[in-house]
Amino acid sequence: MSIVENRKAFHEYFIEERFEAGMALEGWEVKAIRAGRAQIGDAYVMVRGAELYLIGSHIAPLPTVSTHFTPNPTRTRKLLMRGEEIRRLIGKVEQRGYSLIPLNLHYAKGRIKVELALAKGKLQHDKRADKREKDWNREKQRLLRSR
Repeated sequence: MSIVENRKAFHEYFIEERFEAGMALEGWEVKAIRAGRAQIGDAYVMVRGAELYLIGSHIAPLPTVSTHFTPNPTRTRKLLMRGEEIRRLIGKVEQRGYSLIPLNLHYAKGRIKVELALAKGKLQHDKRADKREKDWNREKQRLLRSR
């Protein structure tokens, strides 16, 4: 079940492979995500050492967060994956010019997971070609329905 999606990712990137990762979250973040107060539109994944971190995601705290605690909505969050998967992803990102971007946050067996994509950036002419193809498919469906 999806919580929040990054729709901009499909417009900006060619998606090659998808992976699922856990996230190291604090209690208030889990409550806020369950309330639907998360955004990953501008988020990306960065490699530091042999670890992956989600940067730029925004989780707005609930108004009921404790008064003696100041939450940081845009803090860097560590992603949890198996070591061999991380090493494989790091190799692809460093060698072939791929990017790691989050596609969505979802529940898996009661836990909050993030779906990552190994992606290549689209150029402007690629985006125009995709839009042209999408418009043509829509027109084709319209013509077939009118018959």
